[in-house]
Amino acid sequence: MNHNQPVYTDNDPQSELVTLNLGPTHPATHGVFQNVLQLDGERIVSGVSTIGYIHRAFEKIAEHRPFYQITPLTDRLNYCSSPINNMGWHMTVEKLLNIKMPKRVDYLRIIIMELARISDHIICNTIIAQDTGATTTFLYLFQFREHIYEIYEEVCGARLTTNIGRIGGFERDFNDIAFAKINKFLKEFPVALREFESLLNRNRIFIDRTAGVACVTPEDALSYSWSGPLLRATGVDYDVRVNEPYCSYEDFDFEVPVGTSGDIYDRYLVRNEEMWQSVSLIEQAMEKLKHEPAGVFHADVPDFYLPAKEEVYNNMEALIYHFKIVMGEIDAPKAEVYHAVEGGNGELGFYLINDGGRTPYRLHFRRPSFINYSMYAKMSEGMLLSDAIINMSSMNIIAGELDA
Repeated sequence: MNHNQPVYTDNDPQSELVTLNLGPTHPATHGVFQNVLQLDGERIVSGVSTIGYIHRAFEKIAEHRPFYQITPLTDRLNYCSSPINNMGWHMTVEKLLNIKMPKRVDYLRIIIMELARISDHIICNTIIAQDTGATTTFLYLFQFREHIYEIYEEVCGARLTTNIGRIGGFERDFNDIAFAKINKFLKEFPVALREFESLLNRNRIFIDRTAGVACVTPEDALSYSWSGPLLRATGVDYDVRVNEPYCSYEDFDFEVPVGTSGDIYDRYLVRNEEMWQSVSLIEQAMEKLKHEPAGVFHADVPDFYLPAKEEVYNNMEALIYHFKIVMGEIDAPKAEVYHAVEGGNGELGFYLINDGGRTPYRLHFRRPSFINYSMYAKMSEGMLLSDAIINMSSMNIIAGELDA
């Protein structure tokens, strides 16, 4: 923040402040949320953030839905990396039910979750570039998000709101086409990411627009409960995958990239390095799959794992189980559980209270976009409007995760 500029107040006779509505439908916000700004020329004096434009009451809806019918709600939180939401919810229920997962299922999940992380970071970093005027890099790298969606299609048949997997694993094993597309992605994406970095990392215009802008100290980040790439860009090496390992992440060798100044440039660099680490994790998972029994794609939990469609259509017992599971007819333990995963924007948590009924007594989503966004108005004070736009892009605020 630049505090050398004169700042006027509304009561100052010299004041020529202008009130500007940034959002809720302005394209530069990349989401449906509003900031009411007080401007002195092009410099922001103060601002008030307004949220709730797409609030859908997901937590209250979840109190009236069995576990399986909650999965599509999680799709619509951070829809840029839906599979992480889906699997985070499934793991929460598995913790409630004390289900032990086969290693092969964990490795398959890691492949999909790390692809989702790459997809999420592609969106954020290419949008930062776009907002500094670098349209070429945006269009060039974005094609690999499409390749990731094609992999999702092979695994579950969906692209954006994936509803991928099941409580206890996946609905089907990965086919040969899916593995072929994953291998193709692992071969082609690193080449493109290296070119993307060569265009931006030492680009004078890009550095001038991002380095030293919107700096955040580790103390401020922690006081606002930041997590994910934003927190790590300030120098705090907190990553749920390392600090609270889940899904067999402890079996993998990877690094947690951190920044030094917490500015926009550091956030960009951290996300880029996380994409490299995700590629490495997928490669390791593909190698580990070779040493696991083929054909295993779910745990042995018939009371909660949906039977195959072929059985449901042709077997009365399977049809009955399908109905009982979907409608929540099978009792679950009375307990409170919290499970968190490392989402694209930080710690994505699920706090579940179950009273033994067919639906949760209470379910709370810890949404990183909601928490991270709370500092935006304060950060923007003294900042140029054009810098505030790039700052918003670097925070990767996803409206669905902001409002829920």
